Amino acid sequence: MKIYRSALLRFAPDGSPLYDSDGLLATAPDAQGQERVVAAGSWQALQAQYTQQAGAQVQHLPGRLIAPGFVDMHIHYPQTDVIGAPADGLLPWLEHYTFPHEARFHDRAYADGVAEFFLDELLRNGVTTALTFATSHPNSVDAIMTAAQQRGMRMIAGKVLQDRHSPDGVRDDTEQGLIDTETLIQRWHGVDRLGYAITPRFAPTSTPAQLRGAGELAARYRDVWIQSHVSENLDEIRWVRELFPAARSYLGVYDDFGLMRERAVYAHCIWLDDEDRALLREKHTAAAISPTSNLFLSSGYFDYQKADAADFRYGLASDVGGGMSFSPFRTMQAAYVVGREGHAKQGFSLKPGALWWQHTAGAAQALGLGGVIGNLQPGCEADFVVLNPACTPLLARKTAQAETLDELLFAMIVLGDDRLIEQTIVSQAK
Repeated sequence: MKIYRSALLRFAPDGSPLYDSDGLLATAPDAQGQERVVAAGSWQALQAQYTQQAGAQVQHLPGRLIAPGFVDMHIHYPQTDVIGAPADGLLPWLEHYTFPHEARFHDRAYADGVAEFFLDELLRNGVTTALTFATSHPNSVDAIMTAAQQRGMRMIAGKVLQDRHSPDGVRDDTEQGLIDTETLIQRWHGVDRLGYAITPRFAPTSTPAQLRGAGELAARYRDVWIQSHVSENLDEIRWVRELFPAARSYLGVYDDFGLMRERAVYAHCIWLDDEDRALLREKHTAAAISPTSNLFLSSGYFDYQKADAADFRYGLASDVGGGMSFSPFRTMQAAYVVGREGHAKQGFSLKPGALWWQHTAGAAQALGLGGVIGNLQPGCEADFVVLNPACTPLLARKTAQAETLDELLFAMIVLGDDRLIEQTIVSQAK
């Protein structure tokens, strides 16, 4: 058993933060060798029970804070080198930067190199689980899965399906793309901590035949994930309306093809109406909020108040490379700004604990992995970060003045970056 003593952050089932300024986290391998949380809480209340057990290893981390590993609900690993590319908007950005770069992933050696760097960057920023797009090349999935397996990470990825309105080099064949998808599901889904996601890029780049085939795969493999984009940009929405005139809405296109269910995640979800939001709740489908990307591309603001009123699941995402940073602190900071700007007339403001929850336990719940990752309650996989709130002079000064948990968390959200992450611990099955 491993025992850590430090400040400790975790979450109650209702999403409220639980905090111990002097906490104990105990982890131990289960029967399969997977490191799991055994106990979490006050050092004073728990230390007598756990520190005296035979073989217990106690690590004292004074001045540090242990928190759940971050969960990134939507990211593009092949766009690692596209981050920071200037563009006039979403569609020109795809044409001039994204598609030419993704075409290089037919080369397995190139894909391996990007995958290695990408996962190291995630871990350096405290992200222990991600739902990521690959490219249309099967090689790209093999590369990210192999690299994640070597690190013992929980990773969900999928080959992009895009059989039209895409340039040579990234466009796939309708039937072969679906065959490749099924082959990759059988090769990787459920292996160690890996999961597969059926991945139409977005409705305009897939023919009805490809979307129909993706829906058939989703019905056949009920425990795999589904991921795509929806209602990010007004020009994109107009394009979808032209391509799918019979659909009730952009989101309705995916529903028409059987692509909305538990473990389906749609990025952005900005320009939804009330029927769309009700459909997300009815289908147990989640939204991935990507605030730095939405600000970078001037796409719009996610409506938190209407999302909460509709009671559908959502969580935070970096959306690299449209997103501007791998750092969860930048993402949470941007979400706070988006919440304020998008609801300025109502005086709405997201609480620091709620922002943190959206990037950990809330994101895990939205992925259908609540109680598995994103939290440090007993039974959870032991993915966590060790934070140093004094990692910079300004953070040290600000966090030393914090009188409440909200003040402490908000200081780290506003002033934090990768320097705040002292260690990232991944629960690796042996």
